[in-house]
Order: sequence, then structure tokens, then C-alpha cells
Amino acid sequence: MTTEKIYFYPVWLRIWHGFNALGILLLIITGISLHWSGDSPLISFKTSVLLHNISGIVVSVSYLLFFFGNLFTSNGFQYQVKAKGLAKRLMKQMRYYAYGMFRHEEPPFPLSEKRKFNPLQKYSYILVMYICLPILILSGLALMFPEVIIEKVYNFSGIFLTALLHSILGFMVSLFLIIHLYVASIGKNPLKNYRSIITGWHEMNH
Repeated sequence: MTTEKIYFYPVWLRIWHGFNALGILLLIITGISLHWSGDSPLISFKTSVLLHNISGIVVSVSYLLFFFGNLFTSNGFQYQVKAKGLAKRLMKQMRYYAYGMFRHEEPPFPLSEKRKFNPLQKYSYILVMYICLPILILSGLALMFPEVIIEKVYNFSGIFLTALLHSILGFMVSLFLIIHLYVASIGKNPLKNYRSIITGWHEMNH
């Protein structure tokens, strides 16, 4: 068996990943604290608001690094949508996750220099990074400056609807983070993928 190393994660992507991960973890912790603030909150309400706002700004700025990094580097190629045969590719990958990998089958879409993600990862990332996260950031900024929010939407409070949307998207991103951490641990060496995002090099065995 031979080992091949591929440089998967350039410096800018690793910096973004680090800031984004820390920011989102803080957002989750402070967001939970804000929702369940009572007699004995996890963190005081005032501190939670401050940390949540700061973390939100950090994630917003780091998102710009991700967006423009993908716009002006070859990494953006990994997020290009290919509709032809998409359903078949997704089903093949889902079958592998649900059944094949437990029977030690080979992955249907092995990683290579041209493919960092399998189809399920790719379109999950597109959904989260290009739809959920931008709306989450915009709704968070709106809640920081509530004067920009429409007062009433069909007799409902605009602030309430914005907060509800923000909470739902926050839950979705939190769920994605848990799945992301789990999928990253799949393989013969559970720490290999975590090490890759630190060093930039991904090891592949042949």
C-alpha cells in the first residue's frame, strides 16, 4: 500500500475554516443561552448578547473571505453545480453511507485533486454556505439593527418573523455542524481529516 499526499487546503481556506468554526461554536453556545435564559442561564444575558454579536461579526467577515476566495481561486470549482445525473450520484453516495461503508466497500466517489467532496457533501455545503449562512448573517445583522426590519408582515411582527427565521437557520447550521464533524471522522483513521485541515495536506492510501 502506498500513500499519496494532496494539497487540499490552502492557507486562506484553513484560516477561514478556523475563524468560521470558532465563531459558529460561540454562536451556538450563546444562542442556546439566549433562548434558555432564566434564573440560572448558562451565560448571563448581557454577556451572551455581546458574545453573540461579536461572533456574528467574525463569522460575517470570515464568510466574505470564503466567498471571494472561491470567486477568485480554483477552490470555487468544487462548488460548481452539475445537474445531469445528480439524483443518481446522490443516491449512490447515500447508499454508501447507509450500507456500503459498513461492509467495507470502496467509496463510489473517491477524493482526488479535482474532487474534494463526494456529491452529498458538495450539495450540502452549497445549501449551507450559499443559501442558509448568507440568510442567517443578514437576519442576524437585521436583529442587531431592528430599525431596518419591516414593522408588520401580514399582521405579524417583522422582528418576530426575522428572529424566527434566524433561529430556524441557526438550528439547521448547528445540525449541519454535527453531521460535518461525524462525516469527517469516517475512515480507517478518524483523525486524518482533522489533521488535513490543519496541515493542508490530505493523505490517500492506494
